[in-house]
Amino acid sequence: MYLAESNVFNVLALRFGDLGQRENRRKLLDVWLASKLFRASGLEAKEIEKTILEQCRHAGDFLRLAMEEIARTQGMRRWAENSPEGLLHLPVIKALIPDALVVHILRDGRDVASSLAQVKYVRPFPWDQRQGLLGSGVYWEWIVQRGRAGGQALGADYLEVRFEDLLSEPQRTLDEIGRFIDHDLNYEVIRKTGYGSVSKPNTSFKAESPSAGFSPVGRWKKIFSPQELFRFEAMTGATLQQLGYTLVTDGASRGMTPGMRLTRGAHRSFFFAKLWFKQNSLVRALRPPLTSMEIDQTVLGEDHAPEIRRVSTPVLNAERGQSQD
Repeated sequence: MYLAESNVFNVLALRFGDLGQRENRRKLLDVWLASKLFRASGLEAKEIEKTILEQCRHAGDFLRLAMEEIARTQGMRRWAENSPEGLLHLPVIKALIPDALVVHILRDGRDVASSLAQVKYVRPFPWDQRQGLLGSGVYWEWIVQRGRAGGQALGADYLEVRFEDLLSEPQRTLDEIGRFIDHDLNYEVIRKTGYGSVSKPNTSFKAESPSAGFSPVGRWKKIFSPQELFRFEAMTGATLQQLGYTLVTDGASRGMTPGMRLTRGAHRSFFFAKLWFKQNSLVRALRPPLTSMEIDQTVLGEDHAPEIRRVSTPVLNAERGQSQD
């Protein structure tokens, strides 16, 4: 269990340069070890610090070494990591971790936008206060398209499943994922164990209680106004339909107005530009050093690791038929 999004490829790797240089590894460790991303790992600082300083040469090494050590201390033989914005970096991830298997969980963009707007995750422009749902929808469409394009290049090492299927038919969907990673996934065992968000949903809607009919599917029906829903489906309806989601307005068939095209184009241009600036080495050199406080303010992660029995066990390679993914 690692109750955090590692953010290795979308945050850490983009701020510390070439990790083949010991100086850069040292800077990365100084920041990471002081953050809740490290505290959520449950690792001993001295042990993982020595391993990374001696063995890490790039971002893939950093993620692999950290996750293998977490798995080893918890007596687990496999590991999986979830950072949604990793979808933007699939070619790099696959190049640096060749054995990586990618499960892309697709979700209704209307529900995703409802969640993102709730926490004001996507607000690139001053006027976005009144267009939070639309901006979040454009972001959902953009990152899903980028992830699917990157996934196609991975061939048999990439799998798409629908979030709604995981909730409505959990065992059937888990069987599909289990065949993909060559590992048995038993829904009843997972539910009974109840680690992490299985028993404590990670939701933007904190007021909703799991014991009071909590459901993350179709929440958008109570959030969107008729006008917002029409505009949303006009701007993202083609992608929603491509993914198998049913539209409830005729927005997609009527097409976008010039204003909708401007809003969509402005947001997508901003997302592309932001990604380019984060990846540009010159821009990175001019940015102020990343701090652990900045990490804690921008990423998801628990302040403490879960209480799990620590034992010693080997961790094998992430290949089908072996014991890590």
